[in-house]
Amino acid sequence: MTRSLLLLLLFLCTILTACIKQDNKALFEHNIEDPVKPWSKNSFDNADSKFTFAVFSDLTGGERKDIFNVAVEQLNLFRPELIMNVGDLIEGSTQDPDSLFKEWQYFDDRINRLIAPVFYTGGNHDLTGPVLRKVWAERYGRTYYHFLYKDVLFMVMDTEDISEDRQKEIYEARLEALEVRERDPDSLQYTKYYSMPERLTGGISPEQSEYFQDVIRGNPDVRWSFLFMHKPIWRDSTETDFTEIEDALEGRNYTLFNGHYHTFSHRTRRGMDYIHMGTTGGQLNGSNPGSFDHITLVTVSEDEPSIVHIQMNGILDKTGKLPLNGDSLCFRADGLGCN
Repeated sequence: MTRSLLLLLLFLCTILTACIKQDNKALFEHNIEDPVKPWSKNSFDNADSKFTFAVFSDLTGGERKDIFNVAVEQLNLFRPELIMNVGDLIEGSTQDPDSLFKEWQYFDDRINRLIAPVFYTGGNHDLTGPVLRKVWAERYGRTYYHFLYKDVLFMVMDTEDISEDRQKEIYEARLEALEVRERDPDSLQYTKYYSMPERLTGGISPEQSEYFQDVIRGNPDVRWSFLFMHKPIWRDSTETDFTEIEDALEGRNYTLFNGHYHTFSHRTRRGMDYIHMGTTGGQLNGSNPGSFDHITLVTVSEDEPSIVHIQMNGILDKTGKLPLNGDSLCFRADGLGCN
């Protein structure tokens, strides 16, 4: 045996021994041998399968200055493994691709300050009309998709997935409504856009419905499933394409998140949690106590996920203050906690 080979074997043995010692080292060590000890138990909530992800809500639809910048810093304080959202990421009230590029670039610049990856969901401000959809396709590709992470299924839906002609009609009506809102907010309810059913609950195509049914059928043994969408299409009693997705989920554990209404609420449907997110910078709704800025943390384990909604005005840094001088901002429609 050559000297070089002997040295290589010695090196490999040294590395292997170090790895074994590291694997065998206890995660928790102490030197107390007394029969009673000043702590409750020796088992820790640290299963390999456990992970935490964050969800943020609408930041546009009348984005309020600096709120989302504070949210970015707060999300980094939480250190989630990944970050989801429910859409309305830009204002999107233009047909000019160059202006839309600038809006998306501004959003991406802020997102790029986050440590964890962010998975995008499109809202009506992001995907209403052929121009916005074309810009999205060029920057981000698909408008609906799925992925698996640690044996958990994530499904991201597009609730603006309707015919191109109808998209154009909705977009033009929406622009008209925005102009009316600027001139005379009380007349908004009389606009064409206000009477369109898609304004409240959106729509999905049969192709998208079949896609997610195939995804569900192809992943029968996942630990949990999560659905993310902008508009609460499930609230449309005449909608059948989404009902078929719910039917495919029958007997499975899942949680649904949506945005759009800028007001938080929770409903149990089919025995599962359906969560309307509030805002993370979007326009607040009058003095509605359910209209507030928040970040949601979801911890997935072997049991039912732990879901906690944390209002942004209570997420303080190590100095006891809101990041980025956020103490001067207001995070609730009813004004509680605002300076």
